[in-house]
Amino acid sequence: MKPSTDSGRVSQDALLRLWRRYKETGDTVARDRLVFSLAPVVKAIVYRKVREIPAYREVDDFLSCGLEALIKSIDRYDPEKGATLEQFVWTRIHGAVLDELRRFDWAPRSLRRMEREMTRARERFNAIHGRAPSHAELAELLAISRAELDGLLSDLDRAEVGSLNASVASDDDNAAERMDVLPSTDRDTDPEHVAMREGAVARFRAAFDQLPERERKVALLLHVNNLTLREVGEVLGVSESRVCQIHGKLKRGLRELLSADELLFLEVA
Repeated sequence: MKPSTDSGRVSQDALLRLWRRYKETGDTVARDRLVFSLAPVVKAIVYRKVREIPAYREVDDFLSCGLEALIKSIDRYDPEKGATLEQFVWTRIHGAVLDELRRFDWAPRSLRRMEREMTRARERFNAIHGRAPSHAELAELLAISRAELDGLLSDLDRAEVGSLNASVASDDDNAAERMDVLPSTDRDTDPEHVAMREGAVARFRAAFDQLPERERKVALLLHVNNLTLREVGEVLGVSESRVCQIHGKLKRGLRELLSADELLFLEVA
C-alpha cells in the first residue's frame, strides 16, 4: 500500500467496520469518521504531485478535488472486489487529481510523457556522474537527435503558463502580484514619452505660429475643418490648384522650421 503505516492510523479492519455501519444504517457520523481518517491520503497524493501543478492553479483546488473523490469513492466501494477501502480510495483520488491536472494542462500527454522520461534520465545521469547532463548527453540518453531535444524543450517552455496574480517579492519585501511589476508597453503611460510628446507639440505650435496667416488658414480649413481643396478654394476665392500650392509651401516651411527637431518627431510619431 502506498501510504506508510503509523501508530495513529486507523486499521483496515476498523475502516471496514465503519464503512459497513455507514452502508447498512446511513450513519453520517460513520461516514464523516471515514472521511476524516482517510483525508491524509488526499494530502499525500496532492503533495506528491505539487511540482506538476501549474503556477496559475492553487494547491487548495486539488485538495478539494481529492476530498470530493474521497467522498464519492466511499459510496462506491465494494469489498467483494478484493481491494481494501484505503487501496480503493487511493486509486480513485489519484485518478481524480491526474484528471484535474490534465484538464488544465495545455500540453498533450505525449509531451508530458517525454518530460517524465527526460526527468528520469537526468536523475540517473546525475546519480552516476554527480552532475547534470549536457544537452548532447541528454539527447543520447533519450535516443533522440539534438534537434529533436531542442524542439522538445521549446515545446515544454511554451506549455508552461504563469499566473499574473502570482505573488512576487517587491523592493520593500512586501507581497506584490506579477501583473503589478510587469513593464508597461503602453507608451502613453511612460512619463518620458509623454514629456517628449508635449515638447514636440509645443515646438510644432511655435513653428506653426511663424507661418504666414494665409498658410495657417489653409492648414486649419484642411486639417481641422476637413474641407476639400475645392471647398477651401471657394472659401478663399482662389482656384483648387492655388490651394494645393499654398499647402505645399506651408509643409515645406514647417519642415524647415522643425528640421532641428526631426529626431524628436520621429521618436513620438
